[in-house]
Amino acid sequence: MKQFVVTPAAGKRLIGKAIAKHAAIIKALKKGTVVIIAGTTNGYVAEEILKELVQTKDFKRNRFYRGIILPPNRPTTSTGRSPDESKFPGDVVIRNGKYQKGKTIFDVVDGLREGDIILKGANAVNLVQRRAAILIGDPKAGTIGASLLAVVGRRVKLLVPVGLEKRIYENIDELAAKMNAPGAQGPRFMPVPGEIFTELDAVTLLTGATASLVAGGGVSGAEGSTWLVINGKPAQEKNAEDLIKSVINEPAFNF
Repeated sequence: MKQFVVTPAAGKRLIGKAIAKHAAIIKALKKGTVVIIAGTTNGYVAEEILKELVQTKDFKRNRFYRGIILPPNRPTTSTGRSPDESKFPGDVVIRNGKYQKGKTIFDVVDGLREGDIILKGANAVNLVQRRAAILIGDPKAGTIGASLLAVVGRRVKLLVPVGLEKRIYENIDELAAKMNAPGAQGPRFMPVPGEIFTELDAVTLLTGATASLVAGGGVSGAEGSTWLVINGKPAQEKNAEDLIKSVINEPAFNF
C-alpha cells in the first residue's frame, strides 16, 4: 500500500493523462468526433489528447472555460463568468483525429452520432451514486443542455471528468429538486447521465492499481487536496508511484 497527497491541479493533470488513454477516446479519435467542452479540468484533458495527436500548437489552456469559480476578491459576473471573455478559444472539436480550431459544441452538436464522445466537466460528484451534476447559469441550460440532445437523442457518449475536490454526499436528485425549485435563487443544478471519471479512475486505468480516497484538505497551496491510498501488485503500486510523481508538482491553475 502506498499513500499520496494530490492537489487539485495535479488531479486535473492526472485525469487528463488517463482520459487520453481511454479506450473509447482512442477509438473516436481514429474515426469519429470528440468534443471537449471548455472548463478548467477539461483544459488538461484537451492538452493531453492534443499532445497524443501532436496538435498542441494552436491550443492554450488558460482561457479554456466559460463559467469559473474564483475567491471573493476576484471579480466574476453574477453567473460565475469571467468579466473578460474576449480570449475564449472555443471548445476543442476533434474530427477524425484533426483539431477543428474555433468551433464550439453548438456548431457541431446536430451532426454528432453514436460512437462520438462529448466531454463535459462537473461541479459536484457523488462517489457512492457514481453520478455528477453541473451548476447552470444559462436560462437555456448552456453547453450541457445542448449536449444532452445528442446524448439522449442519438446515444452519443458523455464522459464527465471531475476532480475529487468536488465530492458531495447528499442525493444528487434531491439536491436538484431544492436548487431548481420555483423561488430559489442562484445557479440551477443539473444531474447528468454520463460516465464520471475522477483521479481514482485515472489511477486504475493507467496502472491497474486501486485507489481510495481516505482524507483531504491542506493549506498554503494544498487547499482542496486529496489523500489517496493505492493498493495493487508491487509492479502496479510502483507504476502508480511513478505516475503520481510525474504530476505532483503541477502548478496551480492560473489565467
